[in-house]
Amino acid sequence: MKKHHAEKIALALVFIFKCLLPVLPAVVGLLFWKKQYLLNYRRTSDKMTIHLNAISQGPIQHYFQDILRFNTEVCEPVQGHCSQCGNCCLNRQCVFLEQSSADTFICGIYSSPLRRFSNCGSFPINGHDIERYQCPTYRVVSPYPVMHLQQI
Repeated sequence: MKKHHAEKIALALVFIFKCLLPVLPAVVGLLFWKKQYLLNYRRTSDKMTIHLNAISQGPIQHYFQDILRFNTEVCEPVQGHCSQCGNCCLNRQCVFLEQSSADTFICGIYSSPLRRFSNCGSFPINGHDIERYQCPTYRVVSPYPVMHLQQI
């Protein structure tokens, strides 16, 4: 898929979600079996507005272009582990992100089978992902071993 197609699809999807914003807390409450989204309707609606603005800044285009593998040249070898900092969750703006302690976060829909349709499980696929969210524990590694002058 060409970049401009992915951008148009992404913008259309964000527009649709913004139009559906009044009913989204009820929809996600039912989809993920989380009654707090309904009980805290105003807070959930506010967080969804922030979430939609955050995904429209690039992550949704990233999903269509890279995660669905329309752009096959984007992957880089990455090493590391999740430190639960929450940065990759739209810089802690994801509506589903829940704080578990002073400096750690967990995904509120992590165990949902619907989560597999998001780009969350693919983070990070390249250096741009790591840089965008200033991930403290992942890094891009060279696919080739580094040779020192002494080895040559």
